[in-house]
Amino acid sequence: MKDFFDVVIVGGGMVGAALACALGDSTLKVAVLEHMPPEAYAADQPHDLRVSALSIASKTLLEGVGAWQGIVDRRLCPFRRMRVWETAGDTEFCSDDIDFPELGYIVENRLIQLALLDRFAAFDNIEFICPTQINKINYYPGTDSELVLADGRTLVAKLLVAADGGQSKVRQAVGLGVTSWDYQQHALVIYVETAYGQQDITWQRFVPSGPQAFLPLPGHYGSIVWYHSPDEVNRLKSLPFEQLKEEMLAAFPDCLGEIRQILAVTSFPLRRQHAQHYAKQGVVLVGDAAHTINPLAGQGVNIGLLDAAALAEVLVEAADKNLNIADLSVLKKYEAMRRHENLKMMTVMDVFYQVFSNEVAPLKFLRNLGLGLAERVLPAKNLLMRNAMGLEGKLPKLARGVAIINK
Repeated sequence: MKDFFDVVIVGGGMVGAALACALGDSTLKVAVLEHMPPEAYAADQPHDLRVSALSIASKTLLEGVGAWQGIVDRRLCPFRRMRVWETAGDTEFCSDDIDFPELGYIVENRLIQLALLDRFAAFDNIEFICPTQINKINYYPGTDSELVLADGRTLVAKLLVAADGGQSKVRQAVGLGVTSWDYQQHALVIYVETAYGQQDITWQRFVPSGPQAFLPLPGHYGSIVWYHSPDEVNRLKSLPFEQLKEEMLAAFPDCLGEIRQILAVTSFPLRRQHAQHYAKQGVVLVGDAAHTINPLAGQGVNIGLLDAAALAEVLVEAADKNLNIADLSVLKKYEAMRRHENLKMMTVMDVFYQVFSNEVAPLKFLRNLGLGLAERVLPAKNLLMRNAMGLEGKLPKLARGVAIINK
């Protein structure tokens, strides 16, 4: 028995779920496949280790699909200030300077996903299939694809969307290649309880071994990110929490403040990966399936959500014009909207990483000079802020607060 869909999204994480919500109430019949549902939220739960810094553009997009209130009703931490420094160079950005209440929001990934999944019930054209396992992907260029599920069900997809992460099985099954390399650094993520109350600042300091960062969380909590060599991260990760706390306090700046205790630790490698093409006839990539980026500025989830918004915009427009949504000419419009923008962001992060990870004297001088200029030249400083907030560049309609579906 076969079930037919216009769009089958493989992956119901933040990006896949956002795409589905953006297609909600459209004329397209949509299925979303997810291996396991996220754990339900409870107010007394500890914070998750995986968090994202949502930009103002991402907030606008999530408001547009009706998911933002679901995040607000759970928990989030707005931040108004962002500080970046190393040695002599130092700059601090504040939302007041550009008349915004916040620069962004630190939110647990799971809560973003839950808020989006909650919205599925409002849309008659979305079917959420979870938990599920894909046994086989039959991709046929020029005709519909088939996905055979573990329960024996077969889904027929006019358009197959890969939203299944950096190791995307869909991308591999259809033969879309990637260019990738490792940064030879890992990020150690440390969830801590602080002696002080909720903060409104996120900061990042650059030292020879790699960046050190603090992300505020709701209440007396924070997330510390410590970039280092793989061997050193593995060593630190293996320490008892009290000993790790001592090493962390010795290595981090005084502005970290008093840490009451370490509650949890994880780590992940830094890797850049970019698909050589985002689309083939009948298949398209979004989010981490298309690109993974250095997490320095926390832009990974933001550019993934912009992918979702752009693809939804292209598909709705094509459907309204009675065009074949699976045709490569349609999907190339999405690729043209996003691939260059994503590559630009990835390149900026790479340059930033290389410049600030290098101890060559001329580069040290230039980066300190650059941070000093950023602090003193207000137009340039404000433009940097607006870029970090997702308010500059070519944005999809949903990220600008413009509806893509006529109701």
